[in-house]
Amino acid sequence: MPQDSLLVAALGDIHGRFHRVEAWLDALEEARGRPVDLVLAVGDVEAFRRADDHKRKAAKRAMPAEFAGYADGLRSMKRPLYFIGGNNEDFEALHDLPDGGELAPNVHYLGRAGLRELRGLRVAYLSGIHAPRFIDQPLKRPTSLDTAKQAGYFRTAEVEQVAALKDVDLLLVHEWPRGIVQKAREERLAPERPLPSPWIGNPVTRKLVDGVHPRWVLCGHSHKPFAVSMEAQGRTQSRVACLDQAAKPDTAVFWLEFEGREAQRAGWGVSGAVAWQVGQRWGLHTLPPLVESGDGDGPGSASHDDNATA
Repeated sequence: MPQDSLLVAALGDIHGRFHRVEAWLDALEEARGRPVDLVLAVGDVEAFRRADDHKRKAAKRAMPAEFAGYADGLRSMKRPLYFIGGNNEDFEALHDLPDGGELAPNVHYLGRAGLRELRGLRVAYLSGIHAPRFIDQPLKRPTSLDTAKQAGYFRTAEVEQVAALKDVDLLLVHEWPRGIVQKAREERLAPERPLPSPWIGNPVTRKLVDGVHPRWVLCGHSHKPFAVSMEAQGRTQSRVACLDQAAKPDTAVFWLEFEGREAQRAGWGVSGAVAWQVGQRWGLHTLPPLVESGDGDGPGSASHDDNATA
């Protein structure tokens, strides 16, 4: 492999399932015949440091409190994992880290908004989802259920911080950009595939994509896989990949192989199969065959808080 080659793996909403995603990354490394250099997670990671907090606050409280083992040093993450906040997180722990920080060895919270250079890639990020009623309100310390919920909404100053960025390789957001489903519908892409609601996502994130023109956009939140290209006249094409929650790897794992800062190929899942190569069109046709993902965890479904965007 070229000396400056980089394998980046992205994970959909982990919701505390750290053990399984580590096993998936092991499988991806074996399939690609090389190490995963960098792991990016698109929010709803739910890295609760204390098992008791997980049992009381997690979206999937019936699951084992897996992150506590990493925080206590009983387990260690094999690869560097960087994540943004979603609308389900350990907001008490994250509040004092607005610019990010390390929660356990090799587990890094990027922060609420900004830009980080990771392994030579310019990675922009915006944590949280859109709630119009709160976007201009101050961020309160999350000491109650209500203030914790509000911590999962981004604010105007954070959006402006990302909007000012240029020359971005990857943009990590939790909630989809509004209008990407309508674009796929208008272009009659993969007509055999049922499309989500055209109202999914939010206009703020869409404006960021249209203004910043990141080369790739990675998002989660809606627990559905999706792929579309956003093009502007004479500007950088933005390829959007929306990831499923971490119930099954086929659509919850997305990988990119870079040479320098240019993505050369990409794929879904852990088989190592290439779904896209440089020069090819990016869209719904790159997704794996349609199967019902289900939850795979028994009782306790995730809270999307979709009404926040209304």
